[in-house]
Amino acid sequence: MNRKIYITTTPLGEAVALWRRKLEEAGIWKPLPGERVHVDDSLGRVTAQAMAARLSSPFYHCAAMDGAAVRFADTVGASDNNPKRLEIGEQAVYVNTGNPIPEGMDAVIMVEDINETDGYAEIIRPATPWQHVRVVGEDIVATELIVPENHMLRPTDTAALIAGGITELLVRRRPSVGLIPTGDELVQPGMELKKGNILEYNSRMLYGMAKECGADAKRYDIAPDDLDILKERIAEAARGNDIVAVNAGSSAGSEDHTYQAISELGEVFLHGINTKPGKPVILGMACGKPMIGVPGYPVSAFLAFRFFARPLIYAMQGMEPPAVRSIDATLSRQVSSPLGQEEFVRVKLGKVGENIIATPMHRGAGVLMTLVRADGILQIPAASEGLAAGSIVKAELLKPAEEIEKTIVCIGSHDNALDILGNFLKKREPALSLSSAHTGSMGGIIALKKNEAHMAGTHLLDEETGEYNISYLKKYLPGRKLYLVNLVYREQGLLVLNGNPKGIHGFGDLRRPDVVFVNRQAGAGTRLLTDLRLRMLNIKRSEVNGYAHEEYTHMGVASAVLSGAADTGLGILAAARALGLDFLPVAQERYDIAIPAEYYDDPKIKALLCVIREDKEFREAVITLGGYDVRDMGKVMWETGRPVSG
Repeated sequence: MNRKIYITTTPLGEAVALWRRKLEEAGIWKPLPGERVHVDDSLGRVTAQAMAARLSSPFYHCAAMDGAAVRFADTVGASDNNPKRLEIGEQAVYVNTGNPIPEGMDAVIMVEDINETDGYAEIIRPATPWQHVRVVGEDIVATELIVPENHMLRPTDTAALIAGGITELLVRRRPSVGLIPTGDELVQPGMELKKGNILEYNSRMLYGMAKECGADAKRYDIAPDDLDILKERIAEAARGNDIVAVNAGSSAGSEDHTYQAISELGEVFLHGINTKPGKPVILGMACGKPMIGVPGYPVSAFLAFRFFARPLIYAMQGMEPPAVRSIDATLSRQVSSPLGQEEFVRVKLGKVGENIIATPMHRGAGVLMTLVRADGILQIPAASEGLAAGSIVKAELLKPAEEIEKTIVCIGSHDNALDILGNFLKKREPALSLSSAHTGSMGGIIALKKNEAHMAGTHLLDEETGEYNISYLKKYLPGRKLYLVNLVYREQGLLVLNGNPKGIHGFGDLRRPDVVFVNRQAGAGTRLLTDLRLRMLNIKRSEVNGYAHEEYTHMGVASAVLSGAADTGLGILAAARALGLDFLPVAQERYDIAIPAEYYDDPKIKALLCVIREDKEFREAVITLGGYDVRDMGKVMWETGRPVSG
């Protein structure tokens, strides 16, 4: 079959410039015409013309205080020794705040400075001209500019417009974005799922992104992998929208029709940008409207929409996109990147000591949860092969900087209880967050050594002593004062499909050629336990099918077994229960949190320990997961230089 391959892989900067130039030439990259709306409906809209006041505010002289309106000349000479008596109703007229000042009067004396006797107002201080009076135009003068053109209206702006006598104004029409999801495999939420189906959620994400930029958006029905139908949907969307984004079908597969559909209806400017993720982007015009072929993987879709749709939406409103907020951070571990390709890496961020630490996350284009959990995005230039651990990098913020400063950075072994802990911490202290990066127990200890984390989850067994964690902390962090706090004891075992169809009974079965194993990453405590069991049975790593297949979490292992990517893997009982897998017990282990002494009394850590030690609901939630013993939860198991008994 003759398949369409990318026309080019254009560098991102060149692609953005080409996109803008082509749309400027077509008269599209410019503000849309205005439409008249009532001020009450104008919040968040962008003005299409400058608005000047039609009347002054206030438009009459009015009292700024409760008291009596007077002529200041009548009060001259008033003192303690020479009080002035002003006839009420003639020389002194009582007014309340906001009342018009009677004709001929030019000052107000506060009611508490008046002594009323026999129909006279007695005062002991003279008034100054226009004392306690809001004069005409004090706030707004008629013809004064209130808001300029191309200004996004805020609540204070709408109030000022009303005060200036304006009830209607011209604002930019909101750009409308038509979103067409494509693919035979897509199904709408709530429909029955069959193997091979994918829930259609990308258009919801893109819809929200368009709305955040001030656009209107419309999601169209899922278009099947049929060229003629796709062309009909694109033409329909073009008739009703200013921009059209076709999600998926932008690559070079046999069922990817977006390129051909756009080219037959108009012109394709480019196909493919030199980024990772986000490479299979299509930019063009069809039916007189800008067309963006957005990749199907969610992270790629997110980035492509930000690169190309977002600036266009703002341009159509006469605005530039808000400035990117970024922060300098220290990279916690090395990131390799393909030379010649610009890469965007999601990172977790947190302030440890005086430094902001950036920890790279999973880099797959299909891992939507990395966008949910990420605090920032790190851009690696095309000319670089990656970044070394310890490098100072600039990360684009996806969350407020203040939130980053209130984040507890936990690097190390994964446990489902940490996810629950983060939720309960947020419930108790909404300003705080727990950022958990899963690098394995040894990765956590190294992070503590490099001062890149507030704490580390660890469950490393010393084969000689049978003790957990302590010998490793002594070895790798000599002289560092630490606290080792227990979180849970947990059941580790082999996870297998419900009913155990392969008849797996223990590690001895990993020798079988029909059994595929899924492992944890090097440095994980679970990996060390796996290696220990293999050594006890004299099983070589090369004899285990799938030994090199690594996952970074217990849920990753469970998912691999459930999906059929593996027949078994070592994980915790909670992960097996979560996905309905059978569980073959292997060992109970102690899972602790190692905390350097300098952070132990930090208010953030104290709040976290408070949840662990005092929150009964948290404890019950952990127990409900299954396979957990919380008998020592929150107990200091060891302190540097001093074993803790009891």
